[in-house]
Amino acid sequence: MAKVLSINAGSSSLKWKLFEMPSERQLAEGATDILKQSTVKIKYGTDQAYESATPICNYRDAVANLLSNLQTLGLVQNLDEITGIGHRVVAGGELFSAPIVIDDRVLAQIRALRDYAPLHNPVEADCIAIFRKMMPWALEVAVFDTAFHQTMKPVNYLYSIPYEYYQKYGVRKYGAHGTSVRYVSAHAAKMLRKPLAQMRMIVMHLGAGSSITAIQNGQSVDTSMGFTPLSGVTMGTRSGDVDVSLIGYLMKKLAITDVDQMIDILNTQSGLRGISGISHDVRDLEAAAPTNPRAKLALDIFVNRIVKYVGAYAALMDGVDVLVFTAGIGEHSSDIRARVMQSLDYLGARIDASLNTQIHDNAGDITAADSKVKTLVIPTNEELMIVRDVMSLSQAVAQAEYW
Repeated sequence: MAKVLSINAGSSSLKWKLFEMPSERQLAEGATDILKQSTVKIKYGTDQAYESATPICNYRDAVANLLSNLQTLGLVQNLDEITGIGHRVVAGGELFSAPIVIDDRVLAQIRALRDYAPLHNPVEADCIAIFRKMMPWALEVAVFDTAFHQTMKPVNYLYSIPYEYYQKYGVRKYGAHGTSVRYVSAHAAKMLRKPLAQMRMIVMHLGAGSSITAIQNGQSVDTSMGFTPLSGVTMGTRSGDVDVSLIGYLMKKLAITDVDQMIDILNTQSGLRGISGISHDVRDLEAAAPTNPRAKLALDIFVNRIVKYVGAYAALMDGVDVLVFTAGIGEHSSDIRARVMQSLDYLGARIDASLNTQIHDNAGDITAADSKVKTLVIPTNEELMIVRDVMSLSQAVAQAEYW
């Protein structure tokens, strides 16, 4: 049995999961805050937990601490038991349409794509370099959030701006959440026992970041996020779609001279938080909505934007066969699911109210008996998708070396 790490390096955190392969058994998961007084949290075994406050100010120390804890907690006897490491990379641009084994050239290309994800790609590249130095025997694989959406056609990914901006600067829609969508769409096909290539599917990845993706013939046709994850539906703290002229207007009104400051407002102070004035968390808003008009309005707008995108994508594919809810809100808020589906009755998409309220942490079919469209709830598992990619590429490398 091989052991494979899935690594998600964020702008201020390092999250990971350890799997035993090919059984796909999760052995442990953890997270480290990269702060002066960091919190390290690890879950492993049968409801076992480890937590410590450790001064970790950089990713090199975070990785060293992670590898030390794996041994201290008995998750590995020796680090060489870990034969592969899969890294989530946010932006792959047009260079990467599939997972790839990391070498010096690939690492340099990930760094070169920093402008497409300035908060993520540089950090992810740094972490890859650290793991390559500390664990040189392990196969390192990059799995890109944008890769699944590389099947979109120009009519859907191009913006209506001068074409040379695309040619010179790569300005186009790239989308995000591709690894999640790839996992849940394949899982949906397995649940329904139908080939993915024969279904028109819309995946609603609803969490702190939310996106809607249309899938036809097993491929991404269109997705709501754009050049960056800021566009699309209303999100926890992100505005989603806004008139770009609004940026200049607000900068004048707010006396802001740095466009990055304005973009930061749209990314971190907008969405559900900005509308409600209370919280970015749907659970908080659902609790407050009966007595707080702005909390109710925030939820109304959230549902409204989801319904608009689903309707647009159903039209784009000339119908829909399967709707999938996933991610934190999609998996756990039966009320949001019910409200979204109430507005999709015209598509012949109906859910069973009782089944909807019974779904918690497991995948389930909540379709009503008289519905023409299947509706599923599927917990996403990007980390499992990543380690599967590592195993697949590991086998390919082994075969290539054999021949």
